[in-house]
Amino acid sequence: MTSPRTILITGCSSGIGHDTAHALAVRGWRVFASARREEDRARLEAEGLEALQLDLADPASIATAVADVAEATGGTLDALFNNGAAAIPGPLEDVSTDAMRAAFEGNFFGWHDLTIRVIPLMRANGGGRILNNSSILGLVAAKWRGAYVATKFAVEGWSDTLRMEMEGTGIEIVLIEPGPIATKFRQNAVAEFERWIDWEKSARADEYRASLLDQLYHGSGRNWPVGEATRVVIRALEAKRPKARYTVTRPAHLGALAARILPTRALDRLLAKA
Repeated sequence: MTSPRTILITGCSSGIGHDTAHALAVRGWRVFASARREEDRARLEAEGLEALQLDLADPASIATAVADVAEATGGTLDALFNNGAAAIPGPLEDVSTDAMRAAFEGNFFGWHDLTIRVIPLMRANGGGRILNNSSILGLVAAKWRGAYVATKFAVEGWSDTLRMEMEGTGIEIVLIEPGPIATKFRQNAVAEFERWIDWEKSARADEYRASLLDQLYHGSGRNWPVGEATRVVIRALEAKRPKARYTVTRPAHLGALAARILPTRALDRLLAKA
């Protein structure tokens, strides 16, 4: 009997990670679903998944999770889905350097640490697939989201380099670039905003009062169902030869097109209206 394909997914407490973990389990994958908080790990386990505690801002947690996966699989892994990330919303002039470091720790450095620990397991397996959940904000910028944008632009360049370096190893690197998806992302961003941004002391305090706080706490615009992203992730995982990039949702498709064809100033004006 053929052994099921194995995958480690980060950020499975909710949203894309949670939906993808369950969808792949139904399709016969052996899923190692990870979450930062122990209570979320326990909930995932109660839902029938093999669940791990993995905090992308904690190198010891990353090392332990990879060791647990290696022990469970006999030292191999078919796929990794780097998914967990958070935003610190606010104008960049209000984002402290410590806040920016925290954003990169969880959204980029932790991904790098996890990935270079997983690559040897894939080499032992004769190949594998690494999916990196970027964003349309890894291709185009947006006001008030600068910390998140910076980490996603880093993910894009890192993934492109890694894809070229893994050529010939059997390890495929794939970028997933969602647009607005209905998840708890905004609610989680509120907590990071309240932790890091002292808006009342900002030179932009009047702008916060006029519109920014309302956008943050109440949201604006349409969000697409999480299943839109899950379907694309599955396609990227199971394709014989995956594309380097998959955009998800109409806004992401349009944003990627605009980034390719518009002059920078024209793109700035378009994005300012979004």
